[in-house]
Amino acid sequence: MGEAVGLAGRPVAVDFDGVLAEMMKHALVADEAGEAADHALAPANLNRLGAAVHDREPAILGVEIGDRIRLAIVAVTGVLGDEVGERETIFEHHAHRRYSPAAARFRRTVATGCGNGRGGAAMTTSEITTFAIDGFDGSLMHPFDPGYDEARRVFNGMIDRYPAVIARCTSADDVAAVVRMAQRERLELTVRAGGHGVSGSAVADDAVCCDLRGMKGITIDPMARTARVEAGVLWGELDAATQEHGLAVTGGRVSSTGVAGLVLGSGSGWIERSFGFTCDNLISAEVVTADGRQVVASERENPGLFWGLRGGGGNFGIVTAFHFNLAPLGPIVLGGMLVYPASIAGDVVRFYRDFMATAPDALGTGLTFFTAPPADYVPVPVRGHPVVGIICCYTGSPADGEEAVRPLREFGPPPAIDMIQPMPYVAVQQLLDAGNPSGLQNYWSADFLAELPDEAVDTLVALATKPVSALSQIVLVAGGGAVARVPSSATALGERTAPWNIRYLSLWADLAATERNIAYTKSISASMKPWTTGRVYLNYIGDEGHGRVAAAFGPEKYARLAALKKVWDPTNVFRHNQNIPPAE
Repeated sequence: MGEAVGLAGRPVAVDFDGVLAEMMKHALVADEAGEAADHALAPANLNRLGAAVHDREPAILGVEIGDRIRLAIVAVTGVLGDEVGERETIFEHHAHRRYSPAAARFRRTVATGCGNGRGGAAMTTSEITTFAIDGFDGSLMHPFDPGYDEARRVFNGMIDRYPAVIARCTSADDVAAVVRMAQRERLELTVRAGGHGVSGSAVADDAVCCDLRGMKGITIDPMARTARVEAGVLWGELDAATQEHGLAVTGGRVSSTGVAGLVLGSGSGWIERSFGFTCDNLISAEVVTADGRQVVASERENPGLFWGLRGGGGNFGIVTAFHFNLAPLGPIVLGGMLVYPASIAGDVVRFYRDFMATAPDALGTGLTFFTAPPADYVPVPVRGHPVVGIICCYTGSPADGEEAVRPLREFGPPPAIDMIQPMPYVAVQQLLDAGNPSGLQNYWSADFLAELPDEAVDTLVALATKPVSALSQIVLVAGGGAVARVPSSATALGERTAPWNIRYLSLWADLAATERNIAYTKSISASMKPWTTGRVYLNYIGDEGHGRVAAAFGPEKYARLAALKKVWDPTNVFRHNQNIPPAE
């Protein structure tokens, strides 16, 4: 049962089943002036709709006018008349679905016939009109369209938002058309590529979602060792394409991560110590600007924009294609993971800290706290218990890699699990996939660490080995190498020389455990603050406020980014991100 509020202000109990949902699909919506319109459905249609939606979840639906939703229900006595007792009913917003004025700009219904009230003649079936976007050859997905619910969902299951329309683009021209339309109609605009960001900024209530997932083009030039990659490509797809030629570029540590978001945030990955961040390998970018123009950003064309795109996020435009330099790698590398019981986690972290201080750049690693899964390859004593692992990827020959990782294998008790071996590079890129499925509740935080003294190790281990959720993880990545050799001023990224980048990921399925998991993440992050640089890799956090964004870049770079924003996006069209408002 749902609770509605009648025009007289008294609560009215209504059973909002799927019949009402289907009625709203065909109902006349209020026009933009806020006037309600009548609509009736023949009994035969009601019976058909009732059978079609018998098992659907209840929902309260309607068209928002101001802060509420007005729905005219006329001549449906047999279904809702006796319960509602009102000619018009105002429904409060319900989280399951939303059909807003913004949505109504893209889809309206036109009914013919007459019938005003009880006993009136039924109207004929409504005709639905979908509004087109000039110059747009993709497809528009509206609320109530098949597949809309799936299309609006993102990686983080905590995000439950309802765009007015999802514009599924197939080209840069489509993207430009969507941007121009959103500007003209004064609608908020979000951009979705991989949808992997924990903030969920790819979607927003009542906004136009510019969906790039259909833009999957990958062109590899193996002789020049370059690639052109469209914005809808995922890292698993790009890795597969580049590895056909024994080439690679630093990519995400979970293969379902989108290329676009990772690059614009700078792009951290297992091979960054050898080849730099992803943005360090960017040759140029094809960009749609806030006014719908299409430009190229590179060291020679629009160099200021090019600087800002490399670490400044999606603040300056929509990149529709990236051009990368590639490096020889694979297809077989030495990689995998060593796993130790939590009882010796302190010793493991200390040895790892000291070992990485002199490790070769070819050895990319990360230390992770997680809960051992109940899998056959996991020894029974550690199944379901907190453990600490060291993930490795060696970019030189596997034989040289064996010697490089030997100290990790021999420093103390033999690891409970030793999975380091020659394997395809694409397999290394998928090592964390199973532990990061889409749709779970996610709350993340992160920091760059300036140091990792014994006190910091003790603090980390004490909390990291007592997770609230068996799905949560903490990943500590060693810096240095090629990343640190790029001058700080070369890109917008705010931190290059920190020795450690730590990421706290709480994942859980039970909604009742949300507060406990968030509190745990905040607690461990706060406990480690004494050893941080004050900056953060923004791809690793959700919405932690504007101060956190500004601090990530430092005052000088942030001022430059704000000035750049004023040039390329003076009205802050691209604000659903780790936002940098334009300078005043």
